[in-house]
Amino acid sequence: MHRKWYRSREEKMIFGVCGGIAERLDMDPTIVRALFALAFLSYGFSLVIYILLAVVLPKKPQHSLL
Repeated sequence: MHRKWYRSREEKMIFGVCGGIAERLDMDPTIVRALFALAFLSYGFSLVIYILLAVVLPKKPQHSLL
């Protein structure tokens, strides 16, 4: 089954983008955040990508017990 990309509701510091990427790739969110920070310090373009992903990616749906 194909899993979708979402912003995380639980693992978020700002918009949940890095937490969502980490959940999707089954990684530690701290590693994804560090990679984004390193990319930002190196190139600066990762901030644009982060903001774009924050706008485009939906929040992960909440599970209801209905």
